[in-house]
Amino acid sequence: MINQEFFAALNDLVKEKGISRESFIETLQNALASAYKKQYDNGAEISVELDPDSGNIEFLASRRVVAEVEDRDKEISVEEAQQINPDYREGDVIARSFVPKDFGRIATQTAKQVILQKLHEAERDSTFSALSDKEGELMECTVRKLDDKNVYVELGDKKIEGVMLPQDQSPAERYTVGEKLKVFVKRVKNSGRNSQILVSRTSPGLVRKLFEEQVPELAQGIVEIKAISREPGHRTKIAIHSNDARVDAVGACVGNRGSRVNAVVEELGGEKIDIIFWSENPLEFIAKALSPASVLSVTQISEKGAVAVVPDDKLSLAIGRDGQNARLAARLTGWKIDVKSLSAAEKMNLKMTEDEEEPEDEGEEVTEEAAESSEIAESAEPAPAEAAEEAGEGAEEGADGADGEEKDGE
Repeated sequence: MINQEFFAALNDLVKEKGISRESFIETLQNALASAYKKQYDNGAEISVELDPDSGNIEFLASRRVVAEVEDRDKEISVEEAQQINPDYREGDVIARSFVPKDFGRIATQTAKQVILQKLHEAERDSTFSALSDKEGELMECTVRKLDDKNVYVELGDKKIEGVMLPQDQSPAERYTVGEKLKVFVKRVKNSGRNSQILVSRTSPGLVRKLFEEQVPELAQGIVEIKAISREPGHRTKIAIHSNDARVDAVGACVGNRGSRVNAVVEELGGEKIDIIFWSENPLEFIAKALSPASVLSVTQISEKGAVAVVPDDKLSLAIGRDGQNARLAARLTGWKIDVKSLSAAEKMNLKMTEDEEEPEDEGEEVTEEAAESSEIAESAEPAPAEAAEEAGEGAEEGADGADGEEKDGE
């Protein structure tokens, strides 16, 4: 059965769309055989062979040579087979070429379906390939659909679908269809029909990329984000460092009259952000990380454990509501922090000695809401890689109009 025009069109399609010719032929062969079985369902073993060079399309019905026939559509006895060819033996397969009824309609419909399928797969693979280098980057998207748990978004000019799982949705945000958002691309997974792009509004990487977008000094490497710890929708702590003594890292991140940090806060729906100076000295870093509270002293008590002493009237501020401030400070620094009031520390002989200097308050104190009154706030272990970038780094600085806390990681 010859159809040169079909194969000529196929060759043009392969060149234009970059579809594998062998893959297309194999898919079309299987699809034609399946279409025939579905149409006629006579139980026979049907296969299709296509030869692009000759333009030949051949349908084959196969039967196995057996000693005793149980299914005449699929089997033939040895005696009958040897009447066709004396050389046939039990176990051989006899393939008979035939032309199916109404083949033109079957072939046309099937070829159309296969072509559309292959074009869709090629476009999807091309799009995913183009987006593979966007993993770990910031992208704009439009909310397309909501279900009970997931939020589906459209990314890029080709509007490829991304999904925001429940754990990647900020508890302080409510999403609506048609809403435009900036999201952090967590993972681009291309595996056929299960291809998926996972995006996030909770990843610390979102905060990092938003600051990089607003602060040229970060993109230039003059200012560096050392660590981020975050409780999405509530507070973020970000530890920064200037690689140029002439550049004020906090001033660069805050911007003129808070313009830069306020742009990030607005994108995050009002989430508070604390901008903190990072320090190589972990005890100094811990003192800064507990901002906006002033810290009198920090004493190391184990390899990664320390006690921070604060004025009695700053204990609530240092701990934070539900322990949030101390918890974020611990994640930011990678240390387990015990926060104690001065009076409690004196009873435990942890009062500052005269040769211990009170750490300078390098930034303006940020007002914090009334916090838990318990005297000890024990930080959680450093957050997973997605919530913490470099444990043991970060110091703090309150900034005009900037409140918050967070840690690095994707």
